[in-house]
Amino acid sequence: MEFALVLLLVTAVAAFVAAPLRSGAATSAEAASAERSELEAARDAKYREIRDAELDFRTGKLSEEEWHDQDRGLKRQAMELLRRLDDVGAREDEAAVLNAADEHSTAKALR
Repeated sequence: MEFALVLLLVTAVAAFVAAPLRSGAATSAEAASAERSELEAARDAKYREIRDAELDFRTGKLSEEEWHDQDRGLKRQAMELLRRLDDVGAREDEAAVLNAADEHSTAKALR
């Protein structure tokens, strides 16, 4: 009986101490999700700019040289957005692993 009470007390203390860490990981995941949404919107806008520049070239509003210059710049910017999206994805994956490990250790402590 005493052992069960001590185990329950240790588990409660561990859960209390770990609570800020869990909420920090959740906050980090929420921030990454918000950043992902912003980057996806920026990526989609950049793709529209690329299509618009090509349309401008095809309709004669841009010379071939102007179009190539714009196209290269826009594609370079799109690549940077894609790199940043990959970074956010890696951070989200890391946060998910940390959350899963934390939940596993908390469940194990409660047994």
